[in-house]
Amino acid sequence: MPLDEKDIVVVSGERKPRIIKDFNSIINSLLKLWWLLLIVGILAGLAGIWYAANKKPTYKSRLTFALDEGNGAGMGNFLNLASQLGFSLGDGKDLFSGENILEIIRSRRMLEKVLLSVDTFNNRSYSFIEYFFDITERRKSNPDINNIHFPPGQPRESFSYRQDSLLYVTSLDFADHYILAQRPDRKLTIYEVSVITPDERLTKLFTDRIVAETNNFYIEIRTRKAKETLDVLEERVANMKGNLNTSIQNRAIIQDVNINPAFSAAEVPVLKQQTNIQVYSAAYGEMFKNLELARFQYLNAIPLMQIIDHADYPMQKEQMSKFKTGILFIFFAELLILIIFGLRNIFRSE
Repeated sequence: MPLDEKDIVVVSGERKPRIIKDFNSIINSLLKLWWLLLIVGILAGLAGIWYAANKKPTYKSRLTFALDEGNGAGMGNFLNLASQLGFSLGDGKDLFSGENILEIIRSRRMLEKVLLSVDTFNNRSYSFIEYFFDITERRKSNPDINNIHFPPGQPRESFSYRQDSLLYVTSLDFADHYILAQRPDRKLTIYEVSVITPDERLTKLFTDRIVAETNNFYIEIRTRKAKETLDVLEERVANMKGNLNTSIQNRAIIQDVNINPAFSAAEVPVLKQQTNIQVYSAAYGEMFKNLELARFQYLNAIPLMQIIDHADYPMQKEQMSKFKTGILFIFFAELLILIIFGLRNIFRSE
């Protein structure tokens, strides 16, 4: 872009752009105020060192587990059996497989359940969320939550609107800043969970419980359809066996009453019970085989979460470096001085 005539100045008989003149003016001003840059740098460095020294360390856990999602072999027979019992199980595709478990770990349901868990800290019983507020001093920085508490053992359904709101916000905060769930290698079914809090014991307990709750919930949703079919089959098999036993007992009673019957019509009730016994026996045998198949499918559908590396002590301690923090403070302080002097010279030249 060509420079306008007003942007050209004459310096020592030469015509130079005004931008160069402004830059030279800024440099000259800063050289004259070297003492100010030095003082600002020293103060910023000391502030950075003080901040790093007073910043509480955090503790990071690391738990890895392998996931066996269960064997889907033979699901065709299972789906046919379920349809005969009045269940519609779709085409066998599982919506709760693969990396969905990572979202379950970070879900509001799992996080709120763990935050409301209770354990002993410093010889006192706390809910996790209450202890988290204490160690992070959030109530000091936010007086609006001073009167909101989560006592151990309080039923979830008795929470007030403010308790629900604070619990929800805290679960979102944990999902964004305090917990990490990932699969490091896409080729493997090995997953990693990390939790970061200012307290080592809370970090370990939170990690263990979020994985345990996720495992229980994952098993429930993966086996729910199979469990419903199994329950119905067990009930029907029990009813069928009861009918068979009743028919056998009725036949015996009729035979005892009609010993040496004079007429053939007296044998009719016995023949009816004999027919019922044959029908019930055949039906019971077939349903019993289906029941065993349903039991096998239910056990086969249960996923296995095998812990590889537990979140054992000591947790990884993360603390800010005093030297790096001091250098960072100095850099930003000097950059701020440069910006202020640059803007001042620009406005003066206009």
